[in-house]
Amino acid sequence: MTLEVGVLGYRFMGKAHANALSRLSMFFPDAPDVERSVLVGRDEDALSDAADQLGFESIATDWEAVVDDVDVFYNLGPNHVHAEPSIAALEAGTPVFCEKPLAPTLAEAERMADAAAEAGVPNGTAFNYRFVPAIQHAKGLLEAGELGEIHHVRGRYLQDWLVDPEAPWSWRNDAEMAGSGALGDLGAHTVDLLRFLVGDDDLAGEMERVSGHLQTFVGERPVDGSDEMRSVTVDDAYSAQVEFENGAMGTLEASRFATGHKNDHTIEIHGSKGSLRFSLERLNELEVLRADENRGYETVLVTDESDPYVDHWWPPGHVLGWEHTFVHENYEFLSAVASESSETPRNEGGETAGAGDTFEPSFADGLAAQRVLEAIEASDEKREWVSIS
Repeated sequence: MTLEVGVLGYRFMGKAHANALSRLSMFFPDAPDVERSVLVGRDEDALSDAADQLGFESIATDWEAVVDDVDVFYNLGPNHVHAEPSIAALEAGTPVFCEKPLAPTLAEAERMADAAAEAGVPNGTAFNYRFVPAIQHAKGLLEAGELGEIHHVRGRYLQDWLVDPEAPWSWRNDAEMAGSGALGDLGAHTVDLLRFLVGDDDLAGEMERVSGHLQTFVGERPVDGSDEMRSVTVDDAYSAQVEFENGAMGTLEASRFATGHKNDHTIEIHGSKGSLRFSLERLNELEVLRADENRGYETVLVTDESDPYVDHWWPPGHVLGWEHTFVHENYEFLSAVASESSETPRNEGGETAGAGDTFEPSFADGLAAQRVLEAIEASDEKREWVSIS
């Protein structure tokens, strides 16, 4: 069976996923056959050029004509176009993979998650950092109890692409289109990674309450190619304190104004038996400390064939990169779609089981992250701790 994939969006994320789709069969022989069927956008000329570059067979300027005519729908557009096309595809029974954050607002994310639950088809939120081999290795250490009881969790995501006040305005600077700034764009990744790593009840559990602070440093920016200035209506940076269900404490932070940091997503987890550290800028490495060995942090190069996903790529020590995470998540999501298509899972009562168990992170995970982001924003507005509903 060949899965016909329709993709909305052809810029940054469109390129990342098109690249991943093109490499699936070469490195993952057991992946389902995929056809890059139709690329969706508004500008027909730019769309035609992108389709040629990215290997799509056709183009469409109306997503409504596509969502029920493909086997899988990828929504990789700006945040404000996540809800309606994704919901329409789900209502048509089409599996949907959507970029993060799931939506600009919690209300829209709830609508999307409800539609996914009702549709009963595979659905995914694009938290690609779950699929870094070093993160998967860290997950294994945590599940095995090697860090013991979790006490402290830290997550930061630092970039510097907006430090220059003359950097041009984009949709990412607009609250109506983006929902939030660094909070949703970067913080969503951090929240999801921490939920993935320590969200189990026997570790730290879910995040329970937060105290947040948002800041905008530059209030308006020039529109590229004109003399116009537009207001910046989202945050440039955020920080938050977090209390987890088991009493563990955490700190979260993200900024687009962290001079000298290009794409530094760092996670630290400290437990009663040990600690670990990870940075996306050194994504093949995991730093691990075991308290009983009294040797300090050891750097583990996660490139052996026995490490998650690595056997599909190069010999040990030949490192992977950022783009490989997209191959891994596309492999997992499309395998779930193919499995669902060939044999719909049933629950004990004989009814069709919901697809939330067929791929993670699902829309339900995207909604869970959105609840944390919403609570951080509400905390900043109220200037007090806010419980996560």
